[in-house]
Amino acid sequence: MTLEVDKKETKHVFKTSIIQQTAFWSEVKQQQGVKTIAFDFKIHNTALYSSSIDASASYTTADILILLQRIDNEHTIAYVPYGPEIEPEEEYQGQFLEELSESLRPHLPAKCIMIRYDLAWQSHWATEPEHFDCQGNWHGPPEKKYQEFRLNFNTQNWNLQKANSDILPSNTIFLSLKKETSILLKQMKPKTRYNINLSVRKGVQVRDAGMDSLPIWYALYKDTAFRNKLYLNNIEYFRTVLSAQANDSTSPADVHLLIAEVDRVPLAAMFLVIANKRGTYLYGASATTQRNYMATYALQWKAMQIAKQKGCIEYDFFGVSPNPDPSHPMYGLFKFKSGFGGELYHRLGCWDYPLQSEQYTLFKVSEMSSQGYHL
Repeated sequence: MTLEVDKKETKHVFKTSIIQQTAFWSEVKQQQGVKTIAFDFKIHNTALYSSSIDASASYTTADILILLQRIDNEHTIAYVPYGPEIEPEEEYQGQFLEELSESLRPHLPAKCIMIRYDLAWQSHWATEPEHFDCQGNWHGPPEKKYQEFRLNFNTQNWNLQKANSDILPSNTIFLSLKKETSILLKQMKPKTRYNINLSVRKGVQVRDAGMDSLPIWYALYKDTAFRNKLYLNNIEYFRTVLSAQANDSTSPADVHLLIAEVDRVPLAAMFLVIANKRGTYLYGASATTQRNYMATYALQWKAMQIAKQKGCIEYDFFGVSPNPDPSHPMYGLFKFKSGFGGELYHRLGCWDYPLQSEQYTLFKVSEMSSQGYHL
């Protein structure tokens, strides 16, 4: 197959509902000191789909945003967050990633050791009955060697390797916002609906805050991070997210810092980011005390309403456990978020295309000691 790649300005990245593939995200990362680059690519539909109409004369044009992350004074990683967006049929996915990687290779720094694709594509094992138990709970993907065999099938170099851990969450819940708010409420679990109403009765109010409220967010965020033993970003990290809206680009975002309070006492807060037709719950935090006010429920419901009012047709809860397993570290998030309704979605996660074999092997060894979700 033939794939053409052309470099482009990041502010011209196409409009998309995937926040991490927008000009907005490029601006956020640049303000955080990460270099970003973008490319257009053009490919025959026959190399992507088996049932293309007039496929011999039909092309797909898409683009990709890449973050160049330094790992030492010399070497970098080309990281593709939730990209590429275009999702070929399964039998073509490995070939597509291989050709895309080889086409990108000459445009990347000389000492770039690999391209890491954090694929938002649906997991190959998420639609097969044998990977679910009798209650409909997903068992997850098979061992790495079986995953690699399946994705590399039909590739020439057999070079795609499953990363030891995913960076962005590989499991999420998508909720359709196409129905009326009254219907959305009815479709929630009774306890979730009850807790939303309880928060109202207890006087919880949610306000759309500005930059001056960032310290309030950060105090709640620190509380949450310490309570759950999470990595702690500094306040400037969140300042860039709140300020970098990229309004002069083709793919901006609308960022809302929402704070839930009772008598002006902040109890919970979150970042809602709206891109194209999707609202995403990107970051959340809550106080350790006064949890009986159910402020987090009021916060999510308000975010869903704002997203719907802004024209969104879906809401991304952004990160849950793959199934209701109480031993999973993200089970609490699964239990909370699944109460609002929606459909569980399993992504393929992080896949590496090594460009320098020796350095890649060394990196994989060092990475084993620092696994976990981070942006």
